[in-house]
Amino acid sequence: MFRRSVAFFIIALLAAVNLPAQQETRINQLFNFGWRFHFGDAKDAEKPGYDDAGWKALDLPHDFQINQPWVEAAGGARGFKEMSTGWYRKTFKADPAWKGKKVLLDFEGIMLTGDAWLNGEKIGGTDYGYLGFETDISKLLRYDGDNVVAVRASTGDKGASRWYTGGGLFRDVHLIVKNEIAVARHGVYITTPAITSQKATVNVQVALDGITNKNYNLAIRAAILAPDGKQVAVTTAIAPQRNKLKTVEVPLPAVAIPAPQLWSCETPDLYTAVVTLTLDGKPIDAAEQKFGIRTIEFSKEFGFRLNGKKVFLKGIANHHDLGAVGVAAYETAIARQMDQLKAFGFNSIRTSHNPYSEAFLRLADEKGILIVDELYDKWSNKDYWAGRKPWTALWFENEMEWIRRDRNHPSVILWSFGNELQMREDLAGLPTGDWGVTTYRLMNVLAKRYDSTRKTTVAMFPARAGGVGKNDPDFNTKIVPPELATVTDVSSFNYRWLNYPDYLKHAPNMIIYQSEATTNELVAPFYGMDRERMVGLAYWGAIEYWGESNKWPKKGWNYSYFDHTLQPNPQAYLIKSIFSDNPLVRIAVMSNDADTVTWNEIVVGKKASFSHWNWEAGKKYNVFTYTNADEVELFVNGKSFGVQKNNTTVDKHNMILWQNIPYSPGKITAVARKNGREVARHELETAGKAVGLKIEAEHTNWKADGMDLQYVKVYAVDSKGRRVYTASPAEVHFKVAGAAKLIAVDNGDQFSNELFDGGHRQLYNGFALAILRSGQRPGQVSIKVSADGLKPAEKKFITK
Repeated sequence: MFRRSVAFFIIALLAAVNLPAQQETRINQLFNFGWRFHFGDAKDAEKPGYDDAGWKALDLPHDFQINQPWVEAAGGARGFKEMSTGWYRKTFKADPAWKGKKVLLDFEGIMLTGDAWLNGEKIGGTDYGYLGFETDISKLLRYDGDNVVAVRASTGDKGASRWYTGGGLFRDVHLIVKNEIAVARHGVYITTPAITSQKATVNVQVALDGITNKNYNLAIRAAILAPDGKQVAVTTAIAPQRNKLKTVEVPLPAVAIPAPQLWSCETPDLYTAVVTLTLDGKPIDAAEQKFGIRTIEFSKEFGFRLNGKKVFLKGIANHHDLGAVGVAAYETAIARQMDQLKAFGFNSIRTSHNPYSEAFLRLADEKGILIVDELYDKWSNKDYWAGRKPWTALWFENEMEWIRRDRNHPSVILWSFGNELQMREDLAGLPTGDWGVTTYRLMNVLAKRYDSTRKTTVAMFPARAGGVGKNDPDFNTKIVPPELATVTDVSSFNYRWLNYPDYLKHAPNMIIYQSEATTNELVAPFYGMDRERMVGLAYWGAIEYWGESNKWPKKGWNYSYFDHTLQPNPQAYLIKSIFSDNPLVRIAVMSNDADTVTWNEIVVGKKASFSHWNWEAGKKYNVFTYTNADEVELFVNGKSFGVQKNNTTVDKHNMILWQNIPYSPGKITAVARKNGREVARHELETAGKAVGLKIEAEHTNWKADGMDLQYVKVYAVDSKGRRVYTASPAEVHFKVAGAAKLIAVDNGDQFSNELFDGGHRQLYNGFALAILRSGQRPGQVSIKVSADGLKPAEKKFITK
């Protein structure tokens, strides 16, 4: 999962395919370590002689906004964080071996916008921080002294986004050294146009820099390695002569892969193409690209097929933050999110509403998660636009970078160009008076130029032609799909699943995907769709995220199935019961508290439910059992409260309500049966008084690469070691020593005003969390936790 030196990896691959021994042809170094940071603006900070000794030392990735104070006046849209600026600087030496080569800095993203300098000279920037850029620094390097990279990042103004964006160098930075003649940025493109069980046809195209208008004896070779590392095919070509394009795309002859191992959600097998360039018989560059062999099909008849098999997308649509680390794109944080989603039966993620990190897509490939890859929110030059320049001036550059960056990922099955455009005409792109139809068609032509293998879509809401919204008098009488949805390759709708049959009466050829489903409706959006003919759905905000809060002091969206620490609430098990065939039953005890609000013309919210059995004696409580079995019998301390059959109505499927169950200390037990036989059981037991703290670690193979995270869960427990959800509030103090550092603490409470970097955190539902980042050298790590009135705990780890 975690990266090693790409240069060494390529050398190992070349050796594996019996290529001649050679010197390193390309260096790709992770440039994340040894930065200094200053919050706020700093005059002349781009100049190499600037004194940054007083700045904070840190390593990337980094979100400078997440630990700034929560400020009510800043507004809930962007998470009650004030808009701000931050500066980063890094001093490094240039290796004399780089002389005569191209030395590049690759910034994967600067949030929300940013500029970069080397030794006081401007070297580039990004006007749309969700996408990165590469810049040539060869001529500015100093080999007789220090070199200084400086970066200024800005979160922009409040109106630049509808949600929390974070700020800073939130993704990886790489330093790349290669020859003048080399594989271009995102220069290897692989397609698999014909696949059977006997063989797969693989096409490799290589884009070259440095050969413009030249005659070179330049050979291109691509070796295909199977998932086990064995070479299964080779294809070669000679570069064209005197081509006048700046970057030259060279298609290599197609090759056949025998008995291909197909990429799927269950078997995410990945092949590798190792590309080498040889000039006059001497290797001068090497690059590798992973890919998957799989087929994807969309149709109004069957929705979506992967490798010829019907797959219904059971997904989530969320923003890109990762809880207590903000938007800092740690691979561990992304991986644990994906692992949790897969454990609950989810198989897809929509990257609403902007491109996620490269690490995110690599992990989706490895874990078998299907991705609806989205580029923008609105197509606007003003409102909700996260770019520094007008949208009309940037859209095509962003689209090219985005598709070339992401097109080799087998996990990506659909390109989405935007979100909720048909609210106002000025949010729908070019002023062509057709609700974005012309704009989409232009974007679609450009997309097909760089990737002809996938369909495209736009997520639409409000879902009526003519921009008719819920408050218009004819909203419920003119149920006509929006104009744009009738021309996109796939018709994506946010919510409105009840209207899909009416839409199809007007446009029967639409292939329908529910790009956002409200969690408030629980199972109804799933069972209300024609799952045999439609593509799937994505539950909006199924994991809590920062921003889009409807009230202070709540810091973000919490109408979710998982809190921002990834702890599931009971309704997550309801969704698991419909997404998974494995027998399941889960008890949810309902409180009288509810939080419901109309948001974006949709009623959202949730009623508080809990998975514990510590309540007020003598009172009665409503209880749900969530199950995919035929029936459930409920017991309290051995006394049966009867048997109920599973509910199979659209809006109550897998939900059995038990009203007025009297609470008494002890155990509440749900026994699920199918065909009269017990298939699942869930039990809650009353916990005693909290007497101590208990530590649980998630990571069993913690790497000493300076990038890996360890998530340490802390629970208040009774004398028998049972978690005490109702433990009195207590402040937990964390002390970490050894080969790691504490980077954040959390407890899952969206209403807390605590920050994440203080080394202490209140218990919430008897829980707290510490996030540790490994050092670059292996060693022992210890963490100690303490709280007044509770027995402390300690745990030791080894990073390797």
